[in-house]
Order: sequence, then C-alpha cells, then structure tokens
Amino acid sequence: MSAEPGRGRVQLERFESDVLKGNAPSDPYVRTVPVYLPPSYDASPDRRYPVIFMLSGFLGRGRMMLNDDPWKPPLDERMNRLVAAGACGETILVMPDCFTRFGGSQYVNSTANGRYEDHVIDELVPWVDRTFRTVATRDHRGVAGKSSGGYGALTLGMKHPGVFGAVACHSGDMGFDYCYRGDIPGFMTRVQNAGGLSEWLDAFSAKPHKTHDDFQALNILGMAAAYSPNPAAKPFGIDLPCDLATGAFREDVWKRWLSFDPLVMLEARAEALRSMKFLFVDCGRRDEFHLHHGARMFVRALEAKGITHVYEEFDDGHMNLGYRYDVSLPRIARALGAV
Repeated sequence: MSAEPGRGRVQLERFESDVLKGNAPSDPYVRTVPVYLPPSYDASPDRRYPVIFMLSGFLGRGRMMLNDDPWKPPLDERMNRLVAAGACGETILVMPDCFTRFGGSQYVNSTANGRYEDHVIDELVPWVDRTFRTVATRDHRGVAGKSSGGYGALTLGMKHPGVFGAVACHSGDMGFDYCYRGDIPGFMTRVQNAGGLSEWLDAFSAKPHKTHDDFQALNILGMAAAYSPNPAAKPFGIDLPCDLATGAFREDVWKRWLSFDPLVMLEARAEALRSMKFLFVDCGRRDEFHLHHGARMFVRALEAKGITHVYEEFDDGHMNLGYRYDVSLPRIARALGAV
C-alpha cells in the first residue's frame, strides 16, 4: 500500500524471533513491529534512508507510539508534520515490541525476561537492513526513546557503538538511588499484604482497573527482572532488592542493579559515547521519578570527560512527553545524514 502524496506510511510487520523463543515468562516470540516509511519511499525506489529505532517506555510497546489522540499526534503524524515543514529529513522509524509479563525488558538480556538486547541488536537491526532500503552503517543508524526507552537508547548506544551512531535519551532512567530505591518499601508492603509475589502478580493481572500504586509496584518487579535475575530464585527467577519476610534491604542485589545505572556504566563506556555523531539528553525539571537529578549528574560526568552532547531541561514532569520528539528527531536525523 502506497502512502498518500507528501505523507509517509506505517507498515505493520510480523516478526518471529528466534532469541525470544522459550523465554521464562512465556511471553510471545512473534511480535508486531511497526515501521514508518517516509514520504518519498514508494516513489523513489533507488533512494536509501537513515533509520532510527524508537524505543517505547516501561508498560509500552512499539504500536503504542501510533495511538491516535487529537491532542497528541502519533509518531507517524508527528514525523509527517516535521518533514512537511522542512524541519526534518526523511528517515525510516522502527518501533520494536519489547514488552514482557513484568511490564518491560529495559532492552537488556535477562534469564527472567528473555534476550531483548540480542533481539534488537542481532535480529531487528539486520532484518531492517535486509527488508527496507536503509543506509546500512552505524553512521546512518540511530536509537531514541523516552523513560525506559530513553534508558534503552542510551545503554544500547553505550554497549553497541558499532551499531548506533546517534542517541537521543528523553527522561531516561538513571540515578537509580533516586528513581527506584524510594519505591521499594511500598512494593514490599503491597506484595506482603497480597500473601506473596505470585499472589500479588496474579491479583494485579486480574484487576480490571489498575492504579498508580499497582504500576509503581510492577515497576520494581520489572526492574528486578531486568537487573537482578536469578534462575534459582522462586517463583519467577528474580532476586528482589528487599527481603519480603523481614523487610531488610538487600545491598548485594542493589549493587547488581547499580551496575546497570548509566551513571555507573559511563565510566567504562565513555569512548562509545565519545564516538557518537550526536548525543542528546533531556529531562523535565519536575520529573515525578526524580530523573532530572540523575540527568544532571550524568551530564556533569559527560562534561568532565569532554564528551560532546546536547542537554536540555524543560518545565514539565515525566508523562506525555511525545512532543519532545519534535526537538530531537530533526537533530538526530540531520546527524545521520537525512535529507
């Protein structure tokens, strides 16, 4: 199906993953991957395009970026407007689905979740280059996202500078001592009152209306699944950062979490970020998860290491930040050579 003149189109692709087969939570290994093809894609069969992988936040998946809302345009309409206004070059956008039973994968490999880092890097990236007319080099391939998607964009860029040449991290998870640790006692109370982790998750899954407190608890479980898996731990192969029987904080588990914190990762991965053609970080100064503090510390570390970057703070919280793509997409597309 061709796009309307002057407009890009979205193609929903069925992708069967080999690396996600047999994942511990029995999540689907067949995923729907939306791909935005820019306005000239169908009419210019010899033209090739840069590509940006757009990573959704916790509790999300790629298709959610296309939700129709009169007040918040979906990603494809946002990109069409930017291109039509001459603000952004034409770029392919790929929207992976890395959702899990525990709310998300953080785009890392985990025995509790599955191999989601491998899914993106080893499966989706080469598949996109085989299937669509991309410029198949790291200098023309970027990754962007917000919240957990911003975390994924930043850490995948750190770990795979040979794959991605540009990164945009919007309100990404960092500064774990501030953004996660304070929610652990509440998580513990809710799980204890439910009678255990399995009982709590079953009740959560069955609730027709899930509250903010429910999702706050799921967030801690989801982070534990990503950062502290342990195949021997019952019931889900996850080490928790707290002892449910006594309430004691588990410093040994917390150290494992901190090894995934971009503030910690930066020390060993500075050269990867230094190699980026473009590095963008932003955060609202009223972020409800205190991520602006982590962002400021991260940017201070970038400055100390002389790593070129763009950092912006804006007057907002953590939710409904899709409009910030109007800021980052034109810049990342330009860095990747989009015209």
